[in-house]
Amino acid sequence: MRTTTEPHSDTLRVHKLEIWRGERCLIRDLSFRASLGEIIHLKGPNGSGKTTLLRTLAGLTLADDGEIHWFGRRYRGRVGPEARARFRFVGHHDALKGGLDVRENLRALNALDGGSIEGIDAALAEAGLAHRFGVPAQQLSAGQRRRAALARLRTSTADAWLLDEPFTSLDVDGIALTARWIAEQATKGMVILSTHQPLPQGLDARVIELGGAA
Repeated sequence: MRTTTEPHSDTLRVHKLEIWRGERCLIRDLSFRASLGEIIHLKGPNGSGKTTLLRTLAGLTLADDGEIHWFGRRYRGRVGPEARARFRFVGHHDALKGGLDVRENLRALNALDGGSIEGIDAALAEAGLAHRFGVPAQQLSAGQRRRAALARLRTSTADAWLLDEPFTSLDVDGIALTARWIAEQATKGMVILSTHQPLPQGLDARVIELGGAA
């Protein structure tokens, strides 16, 4: 991995990114810029590379070519820890351990991220899980697990959120709550998300279409 610090830049700049899976090119020659105050909506059919792109931006997957510029620093290949400390990624799977209760799960996940455990109870209460603090994650419904995973975002001061299908398994109230959190984050930071669902009313997002690679 090579990195270079730039004196001025957007929050995120992707330049000629290319990502392969086996013999298939998922993303080819992708370039875009994004700044604080924006919501970016990744769209495309199944298999177009939305999840892979999010994981690559989060430093979890290696790019085959191109550059990713986060917060004035250029990365070739894999995004480094300097950037990862400034964003939060919530994947399509909730990453909760079934044998731990929801409070224990969030404490463990925040510890892995180097984040604070302060505010976890308040975040879970805001997510509608105040009565489920001590319940093992394996006993929660899919919607409750999703709310718990997203509640981590409320304990973070990260500049950017990377969200893969954040509205999956949520009921109407859960979707509205998550949309409000996203809108609030976009007033001070940035959100990049993928979803097959139409965005909830009130979320003003810039669309990036994927699926052009051969």
